[in-house]
Amino acid sequence: MAQPSYADVVKDDHAVEHREERQIKKKEERIKAQKDASTPTILQKHIEFWDTDQDGVIWPQDTLIGFYKLGFGFILSLASAVIIHGAFSYPTLRGLFPDPFFRIYIDKIHRDKHGSDSGAYDNGGDFVEAKFERIFREYSSVEDKAGLTRYDTFKFVMGQRCVMDVFGILAVIVEWLATWILLSPKDGIIRKEDVHAVYDGTIFEKIARKRGYN
Repeated sequence: MAQPSYADVVKDDHAVEHREERQIKKKEERIKAQKDASTPTILQKHIEFWDTDQDGVIWPQDTLIGFYKLGFGFILSLASAVIIHGAFSYPTLRGLFPDPFFRIYIDKIHRDKHGSDSGAYDNGGDFVEAKFERIFREYSSVEDKAGLTRYDTFKFVMGQRCVMDVFGILAVIVEWLATWILLSPKDGIIRKEDVHAVYDGTIFEKIARKRGYN
């Protein structure tokens, strides 16, 4: 019996990947169609941890305190607040004039989506499972594609770069650096389920509680 050629194997692999992506996309479209307009997007849920009073507004001091609860220490927490609010406050505002308090409004957080990212959030802030899965399928060197090493993460960040997108590239570097600091895996591998929990925001409360904060 003739052995399949390399081209046939690659073609079959691509066909399987495309079929899986179509299935995931159809599932997401069904969920999106059923979702009530008032239901928070995954991107909104991602940052709700920092909205401690649940008024839909995140102040710089909220971000500082939130990162401190997550174990970043005072200096890194302060730097995070300055960088995040300095870069991401203005697009979320309702008017043309900058906010002197650099607040971030959660209902407009989708406007902060930038280039050179994974695409796991769409332009409306909803989660795109197929794009998330692609991170691990294409860049993971871990068995069963179950996580990312530091070098895998580096390859991913470099692979997502868009030409002339200085802001987007820097933002992605900072975001994934923060993810590594947050998870701090002892074996040097950030697990797929933990990264997913970062995207949907569920991991932040867990880490804060583990550190003694309610």
